[in-house]
Amino acid sequence: MRRLNKKLAICISVIMMLGLVGCGGTKTSEKRDDTKIDYVQSTVAPSENIDMTEMYEEETGEAAEGIIMDAAGTKNDGDIFIEEPDFNTNEFNNVQENSWCDVNTSPLSTFAADVDTASYAELRSFIKNGYDIDSSMVRLEEMINYFHYDYEKPKAGEKFAVHTEYADCPWNEQTKLAMIALSTESIDFSESPDSNLVFLIDTSGSMFDADKLPLIQQSLNMLVENLSEKDRISIVTYAGSETVVLEGVSGDQHHRIVSAIEELEAHGSTNGSAGINKAYELAEKYFIEGGNNRVILATDGDLNVGLTSEGELERLITEKKKSGVFLSVFGVGYGNLKDNKMETLADKGNGNYAYLDSIFEAKKALVDELGANMVTVAKDVKLQVEFNPNQVKGYRLLGYENRVMAAQDFADDTKDGGEMGAGHTVTALYEIVPADSDFEMQNIDLKYTDKETKPVDAGLSNELFTVNVRYKEVDEDESKLNSYVCTRDDYSQAGSDNLRWAAAVAGFGMLLKDSEYMGTTDRKLILELADSVEEIDDARQEFIGLVSIVK
Repeated sequence: MRRLNKKLAICISVIMMLGLVGCGGTKTSEKRDDTKIDYVQSTVAPSENIDMTEMYEEETGEAAEGIIMDAAGTKNDGDIFIEEPDFNTNEFNNVQENSWCDVNTSPLSTFAADVDTASYAELRSFIKNGYDIDSSMVRLEEMINYFHYDYEKPKAGEKFAVHTEYADCPWNEQTKLAMIALSTESIDFSESPDSNLVFLIDTSGSMFDADKLPLIQQSLNMLVENLSEKDRISIVTYAGSETVVLEGVSGDQHHRIVSAIEELEAHGSTNGSAGINKAYELAEKYFIEGGNNRVILATDGDLNVGLTSEGELERLITEKKKSGVFLSVFGVGYGNLKDNKMETLADKGNGNYAYLDSIFEAKKALVDELGANMVTVAKDVKLQVEFNPNQVKGYRLLGYENRVMAAQDFADDTKDGGEMGAGHTVTALYEIVPADSDFEMQNIDLKYTDKETKPVDAGLSNELFTVNVRYKEVDEDESKLNSYVCTRDDYSQAGSDNLRWAAAVAGFGMLLKDSEYMGTTDRKLILELADSVEEIDDARQEFIGLVSIVK
């Protein structure tokens, strides 16, 4: 089937926006009923006033007989109009799953906070369109952190609220599942500090498809609607070279900004490093002390001119972040998706990374969660969990493989952590082996350590682990330390709704990866966990649909 032209892509997007609610949406007060388990496609209903099949036939000249479409232009079998290429050059970083750690030899688990969500949105898009899933796409922490959880907000004067609990592990009767969660206070973007934003837009030839540059244009237009006179906007595009489209324009000039975005066209090669340099140059030129200074990069990640390797890009962006400018990366497209490069840029540029597969996801990222994705409230956030050998024999961190740090890096303020925005949450799961479990750890023989040495009690026998959190204020370079304890009193057999939902998502990720640690995880178990949660919003309902159709 041939590609959609730009006119039809825009028409479809407009239809999708008419009265429809995004997938990050409102919670329902009713528990999901069993009839919804058969959900297969998007819950978006077609407009009653638009005949999508008639539009399709008119624009493509192809018969649409027997094809059922929703308002997104999606057929009922999950395929979209844009045809799948015969081959693809998608790139993902392959990471080895975290393995079991013996508490006697490795009592500390250290990692940087991660609020990226790209992995889940990519998986959703690939599943709906029938594309093959590469196990390297699956990053459990990004899947888990895609969803909203009902955590307490920070108390007055505190940066974070920290939640800990543990319960029986759903997929292994010999282990427990522990949850650690951080949440920050939400803010209305209109009440945030003055913003200096630079839109850095990839307009190279690879961005021609309707799910790339046209989607980015529509997405940024939604963001523009939330800007005001206190904001300064610049637009830089890059293809074979960089071009400054707008410079330092007041955010309330909506028509001028939208017109500039709408006039962009895709052509040429991709000199991303030149665009990055120019974008940071403008961000520094219009830098607002105490404000929100940020580059917003929108691309498929295919940088093929200038600096192109991950190592070169990492060194470039690591140097640029010293300016105090933060980075948001929004990836798009299929077939030429360079997820590895975009993730590197976000991680090393004091930023976050999301993937836009629809106008709904754009609304979630750039409207519903605007404060979280655009206003940083804590930088270089690191977590270090110390397990009590009196209670825990071993542990395994689910996900965060590319965020794991050496124990000594926790207190080293020169080592980069993660960034958290206003209203962000970070959720981490550990599978833990209780001290009295029959589960056997594969102990490592140590030459210089007495394995028979008994752990120190000191009256702390009720504690399972301590969570130490380090972070820096946005405009400071010295970190602060807070500590929180999880005790046996935090145990419940089934766990909270938050824990069970996170476990369902983690189980789905392990199933997609065919993880060696998945135990008894199967689709039935995942759906049972999801079904046990009282409140199901649109994003969670969609997740249940994805689990239901994956073979």
